[in-house]
Amino acid sequence: MSKRRPSTFERLNRRERRQWERRLYSPNPGLVIVNPNAAGIDVGNESHFVAVPPDRDENPVREFGSWTESLHRTCEWLLGCGIDTVVMQATGVYWMALYDLLESRGLRVVLCNAQHTKNLPGRKSDVQECQWLMKLHTYGLLPNSFRRPEAMRGIRTVWGLRGRHVEEACKAVQHMQKALTKMNLQLANVISDISGVTGLAIIKAILQGERDIYALADLRDRRVQASREEVARSLEGTWRDDLLFELQQGLDAYEFAQQQMQRCDVQLQKYMEQLPSRPALEPKPAEAPADGKSTSRRRRKDPPAPRGNAPAWDVTSELKRVTGVDLTRIDGIKAMTAFTIVAELGTDLSAFPDEDHFSSWLGLTPNKRVTGGKVVGHDKRNVRNRVAAALRMAASTLKESKSWLGAFYRHKCRALPAHASANKATAHYLAKLVYRMMTKGEDWVDRGAEQFQRRRDDLDLEALSKRAKAKGYALTPMAQA
Repeated sequence: MSKRRPSTFERLNRRERRQWERRLYSPNPGLVIVNPNAAGIDVGNESHFVAVPPDRDENPVREFGSWTESLHRTCEWLLGCGIDTVVMQATGVYWMALYDLLESRGLRVVLCNAQHTKNLPGRKSDVQECQWLMKLHTYGLLPNSFRRPEAMRGIRTVWGLRGRHVEEACKAVQHMQKALTKMNLQLANVISDISGVTGLAIIKAILQGERDIYALADLRDRRVQASREEVARSLEGTWRDDLLFELQQGLDAYEFAQQQMQRCDVQLQKYMEQLPSRPALEPKPAEAPADGKSTSRRRRKDPPAPRGNAPAWDVTSELKRVTGVDLTRIDGIKAMTAFTIVAELGTDLSAFPDEDHFSSWLGLTPNKRVTGGKVVGHDKRNVRNRVAAALRMAASTLKESKSWLGAFYRHKCRALPAHASANKATAHYLAKLVYRMMTKGEDWVDRGAEQFQRRRDDLDLEALSKRAKAKGYALTPMAQA
C-alpha cells in the first residue's frame, strides 16, 4: 500500500511552519484583497455556520438551521451585512438547497472542493472552518467548481435515476439466471441473453405452468442459432416450487425496473424538447486519410432501432440538434455514451479553457508530483466522474476495431503495463476529441488502422536513428546494404 503524499505544509520545517501559520492567521497576512464583501459557510446536515467580516456585525459568526425558513433568514442576514459573494464546500448534497436559494437572491456563490482548503491543519470546529473559508475567499484563493446550467440539471437527475434502474434490471437478470441454474435449466448456454425475446417468452411460459420442453423450445425466435432440439434439451430440469417463486420474484423486479426506465425516458424526452436548438458549428477541415478514402462508419438514413437499454426515441437526432455536432461519429462513442456526456456537462463547454483542463477535470490525466521542476512520482487520481467512466467503457470497445482509434488503443495496450492504463489513455484522447467537436466543430475523420501503423513505424525509425547517431552510428536499409 502506497504512503500518502505529504502536503506542502508538511514538507516545511518547524520554523517555516510557524512563519506561515503566523502570517495566514494574522488579521493582515499581506495578500491582495479580491473579494472584500465575502462570507464563508460551513455546510452541515442539521445546521450551517456562517461567517462575515468582523466589522459587519457584532456577532460575525452565526449558526442557522437547515430548514427552509432558516435558510431565508441566512440570506436576509447576509444581504443586511452587505455581502455579495459566498463560498461553501461541496459537502454531500446538503449544499444544494442553500446554493439555489442564495443564487436566487442575487448572491454570487462559489462552490469549492474540500481538498483545496485542508492544506493547513488546526481548524477543529465549524466556527473556525467558516472563518477560514471566508478568509481564503477574501483573497481569491479558492477556485469555483463547475456547475451545470439550470436547464441541464433536470436531465442529469433523471438520467442518473435511469442508470440506477438499469443496474436494478441487471441484478434482476442475475437473480433469474441463478434460479434457472439451481433448477438445472441451462437456457443461458443456448441463447445469448435470457432477458431477450426468446428468454423472457420461455421464462413466462414456465411460470404459467408449461412443462413440455419442446413446446417451450418452439417459443424461440427465428434469429436464435441453436436448434429446437438443443433448446429443448437445455430445459430439462427440476421444477421446485421455491425456485419457481424465486424466478417469479426476479421477473417481477425486472419488469418493474423496465417500467421505471420507460417513465424516465418519457420525462427525458420532455426535457430534451425544451432545450433550444444549437446551430451546427462550422466544421474545420479535418485531416484526410493518406489514400484519400475515408474508412469512417457509414451512417444510416433512418435511425437504427433501439437496442438493449437504450431509450425508445431517437436519441442521436436530439443530441445533434441541441449540440450542433454528431458525437457518435467518433468510433466507440454510441448514443448512450453521448447522452451521458451531454447530461453531465451540458451543451456548452466554454467553462473549460482548453482540452487539457477538460481532461484534468474528468480525472483522465496523470497526477504528477513535481518538486524543483522535476517529476518525482505519480499518484492515482481518485476522481469519480460519470463522463470519465463512460469514456473508459467506450475505449474498451475499441479492442477489435479496425479504425485509427482501434489501432491507437492496441498500441497503448502494448506500451502501457496494464489494460486499465490503456483504457484511461484512450479515454483521455476521446475526451479531447469530444471537446474539439463541441467547441470548435472539428469533424472526426477516421484515417484507418494502416495509417496509424505507418505513422508509428516512422516514429520508431526516427527514434532509432537518433539513438544510433548519438552512439556514432548510422542506420542503413537492408536492401542498400
